[in-house]
Amino acid sequence: MASYCDQHLQPHYESPVFRKHKLVEPSKKLQENICSRHDEVKKLFCRTDQQSICSLCSVDEHKGHDTVSAAAERTERQRELEGSRLNIQQRIQDGEKEVKLLQQEVEAVNGSADKAVEDSEKTFTELIRLVEKRSSDVKQQLRSQQEREVSGVRELQEKLEQEISELKRRDAELELLSHTEDHNQFLLSYPSSLPAPLSGATHSSSTNIRPLSYFEDVTAALSAVRDKLQDVLREEWTNVSPTEVEVLPSAAEPASRAGFFTCSQEITLDPNTAHTLLVLSEGSRKATLMRQGQPYSRHPDRSTCYSQVLSRESLTGRCYWEVEWRGGGVCVAVAYKNISRAGLESVFGNNDKSWSLVCGQNSYSFLYNSISTPVSGPLSSRVGVYLDHRAGVLSFYSVSETMTLLHRVQTTFTQPLHAGVSLYYTSGDTAEFCKLK
Repeated sequence: MASYCDQHLQPHYESPVFRKHKLVEPSKKLQENICSRHDEVKKLFCRTDQQSICSLCSVDEHKGHDTVSAAAERTERQRELEGSRLNIQQRIQDGEKEVKLLQQEVEAVNGSADKAVEDSEKTFTELIRLVEKRSSDVKQQLRSQQEREVSGVRELQEKLEQEISELKRRDAELELLSHTEDHNQFLLSYPSSLPAPLSGATHSSSTNIRPLSYFEDVTAALSAVRDKLQDVLREEWTNVSPTEVEVLPSAAEPASRAGFFTCSQEITLDPNTAHTLLVLSEGSRKATLMRQGQPYSRHPDRSTCYSQVLSRESLTGRCYWEVEWRGGGVCVAVAYKNISRAGLESVFGNNDKSWSLVCGQNSYSFLYNSISTPVSGPLSSRVGVYLDHRAGVLSFYSVSETMTLLHRVQTTFTQPLHAGVSLYYTSGDTAEFCKLK
């Protein structure tokens, strides 16, 4: 247990007495290898107390403990260390593969986005050219119609002016005749025919002055085209625009209500989707079932078979919202925008485009693709809904002082979703999307 310089170490190589000594690299902590109690080298390891000991310690305070040689313990722990290193190295390799895959994903996203931008620019350029050409055509049609209308009016105007000139000439002759004092001369000069007397309306009323409705019709038609184009760009844009690309793994589902609030989503209801038996209020967050139908205008998105309504917002990413309901029962649902609006297949959960939790006064059930599954859990007038669109997770919670998971769906969502509710029991039943603080 000593450190030597090269000169004093030489006898350990030459003298037979020293040849059995074990030589190791010099250490600055030699005393840590000496037992402070017995002044012996610590050649043993006590597994019971997890410390190095000398041979005298093994028969003294460590008597009866699980002891092995320090070399044996080193060998065992070296084996564990190698196993840990292999595990770490494997995780490093897996991580590097993931990094490469993510880099490839980034490159793929960038390439796809660049191509999409290029294609969209071409598409919009073609649309702009089409609109400009149509604008030019309409302008030319309007000018041609203008020229025809003006030409017809000018022609009629010239005829009338000639007729007026002729009438003025004859009026002058008749006036001159009326002043002739000689009766015989007056009778001799009196014309054999006079213009027929005018009756009622003036002569100009025979002119066909038509209201120029042609130009107004064109303006109205163009306004209608503009409105339709705006509707397409506003309401159908989610079908045209690419869905959000998420590269990172989806976050874990929150473990507390406060955690859910971090991804809360404000929901408002779309009046164009509301059944006529539903009245919306509270800023279109609340739906009330009525006894009589409401005079809503016709709309292709309106539900016609069942008293249900969808949200304005299209939902992607991670979202959470809560629905407070009163009355006999409610269906809390999510659905694709292109769900049917008529027939039994339009009912939430009666198809493969919607998922619905049916809440009654005494029970719950989950409905998807016309298959009903009983759900157990504490009854509550408030339901929480958690959606992780990319991960394909949809969870329903009973919300009171605590949150209890009622049902969880694991699937693949292929389109943006819309929140929805349906009221089916008695008039006066309500469902309101809560403001979450």
